Amino acid sequence: MTNVVELKVGLHCEECIKMILKSIKKIEDIETYDVDTRLNKVTVTGNVTNAQVVKALHKIGKQATNWEQDSTTSS
Repeated sequence: MTNVVELKVGLHCEECIKMILKSIKKIEDIETYDVDTRLNKVTVTGNVTNAQVVKALHKIGKQATNWEQDSTTSS
């Protein structure tokens, strides 16, 4: 089953982004992933749950919250 996991994550520097990408790539059964530095948003698609992605990010010291909780409309 394919799920889309969207999380808000602090993307402060290139090193943070590299760590996040490395962590995400280790998750089994992912199909695609995207890191949007402008929105501080991480999107992972595949046979994964929010909890799996959050746990992987917590292991590297990153806080992650569900995108819907923190999303705001900006113009």
